[in-house]
Amino acid sequence: MDERGVAVVLTGVGKRYDIVSAFSQHAFTVAVDPSPLAPARYAADVALAPPRIDDPGYVPFLREVVERHDARAVVPLTDLDLEVLAGAGLPAFVPSVEVARATYDKYEAHGLLLGHGLPSPPTCLPEEEPETYPVMVKPRQGSGARSIHPAADRDEKDFFVRYVKEPVMVQRLMGGPEFSIDLLCDLDGRCLNAIPRTMLESRGGESIKGTVIADPELIDLGRAVGEALGVRGPCTVQAFRDPEIGLGITDVNTRFGGAFAAPMYAARPGQTYPELIVRMAGGERIEPHVGDFKANVTFSRWYWQIELDEDLRPTGRDILPNGFRPPRVG
Repeated sequence: MDERGVAVVLTGVGKRYDIVSAFSQHAFTVAVDPSPLAPARYAADVALAPPRIDDPGYVPFLREVVERHDARAVVPLTDLDLEVLAGAGLPAFVPSVEVARATYDKYEAHGLLLGHGLPSPPTCLPEEEPETYPVMVKPRQGSGARSIHPAADRDEKDFFVRYVKEPVMVQRLMGGPEFSIDLLCDLDGRCLNAIPRTMLESRGGESIKGTVIADPELIDLGRAVGEALGVRGPCTVQAFRDPEIGLGITDVNTRFGGAFAAPMYAARPGQTYPELIVRMAGGERIEPHVGDFKANVTFSRWYWQIELDEDLRPTGRDILPNGFRPPRVG
């Protein structure tokens, strides 16, 4: 551990360079990802390649990493190991095994939400007849908007059920605007904050343009989901406000969502989500401040890159001599 005081292990870092960089401002960061080309590993203090998540050695590997660095938090940046971490006996910021398992399966998540009195669009299994059309045929364990197909009638629904080569469910095609709510809960499942944002544009299921909004109904919905499910750490709730049926939750990801901008730009000083997680990992009890954020912040995201040498080490050379051009202000 260095002068930043707390060590944090981040798993499945992939291209989440922004998240790893943000944690590195407040903690000694250990990035765990099997790919040597995962860009975000280069934003961490230490980068390690683990066994596969389904390998029996995955959890012992993480336990050794946590012990070696005296890490106080393990934060997954992907869905893939949520359930594994929930049952691993590590200081992981994840919900219970049952909630991690249910939210990874969108049909199970639908039942979980209804069981807590939370709004979820009409949903059925493929062999059942939907209440109405049009519908969406969606993989039960899909991510990144993969293999999601709208169907206008029974024939189209049956075609896409056959076409998608994995278990699917059938859900009402929601109209109206789509929103995401980035929330953070403490280790007791208390919601600390819930920050809604519009989905102005998304690509591969990931928001690339959005605006933070002070919408009381969405803030209350985010808090209700977090506390009903016993979320521990970050969570992103996706919902539509359908003109006929109102709010309907279409996805719950008990991790950081595909867009990380809102918990950084909109949070008050000292209350960004990585900073709060590091403080909780250090033993501090954070008081809830739900709805306390800066609204009307818009973000627009883009790609950059890292040059690696023949040994896959960063050269320190940017594509431009002085790095990317800062945005013009004013």
